[in-house]
Amino acid sequence: MNIGEVAERSGIPTKTIRYYEDIGFLHPKRNENGYRIFEETELHKLTFIGRARSLGFNIEECRALLALYEDKERGSSDVKKIAQQHVQEIEAKIADLIAMRDTLTHLITACAGDHRPDCPILDNLSDGKGE
Repeated sequence: MNIGEVAERSGIPTKTIRYYEDIGFLHPKRNENGYRIFEETELHKLTFIGRARSLGFNIEECRALLALYEDKERGSSDVKKIAQQHVQEIEAKIADLIAMRDTLTHLITACAGDHRPDCPILDNLSDGKGE
């Protein structure tokens, strides 16, 4: 398969596929003209990476997961540890988002939203205090 076919089948843009090759995720063969030739194994790796990325795993986590996937002697505890750490990071992000929402909701409530120039939202952005 050429890069366009692999992109279509995997749902991953060609630019991203080239990037994944640059960072060593893929090693497609080249034909006599220098064009990439992808085999089913590369397509499977791309699909695997795409799914991992859609779950929010970063590049290094994907690299570790892919290495574990390819290691038939792996312990599932290693995979579980990566996933658990990722869930902890997601939970921290959720907590940060909730705190942002709560702060903004409070500031919106405190803002009169009328013709006057004073605004707790702008005050908070300016000096971190609000109200």
